[in-house]
Amino acid sequence: MATRIRLQRGGRKSYAFYSIVIADARAPRDGKFTEKIGTYNPNTNPATVDLNFERALYWVEVGAQPTDTVRTILSREGVYLMKHLRGGVKKGAFDEATAQKKFDAWKELKVKGSEAVREKEAKAKKDAAAKELEAEKKINEEIAKKVAEKKAAAEAAKAAEAAEAEAANAEGNAEAEAAAEA
Repeated sequence: MATRIRLQRGGRKSYAFYSIVIADARAPRDGKFTEKIGTYNPNTNPATVDLNFERALYWVEVGAQPTDTVRTILSREGVYLMKHLRGGVKKGAFDEATAQKKFDAWKELKVKGSEAVREKEAKAKKDAAAKELEAEKKINEEIAKKVAEKKAAAEAAKAAEAAEAEAANAEGNAEAEAAAEA
């Protein structure tokens, strides 16, 4: 039986979500599998991988062949590095503690790199939101100026009408006084 480590598609249309599974090479993509060892979500930035490290390492060591995408995922998670380090321990190049220290140092660098990417992404989103807010404030100020101009024009028109009404009222009073005197 040729065993493969591959992705099994899930999720909805245009939003793929994958399970990382151990399956017979002859089984269909979304068909029967031997064991589920993790998940892969390419929709996040950076892509989210939840992997049972020990089981993945076991299957790689017993000869399960990963697909190209899964090989990249396993490599990024350090499965192949740990396999390499264990091979060095078996050959006597170094001991188990040294191998674990090397792996932990590599993992620490990997975590720092992914944190830097997440922080950069968050900062970019924050900056974009700030720029959008500034643009909206400018537009709102322009609208407020236009509204203030319209109100000032309306008040000037009311004042002119009031002045005309007062002038007409004054003329009417003057005519009434002139008629009263005559």
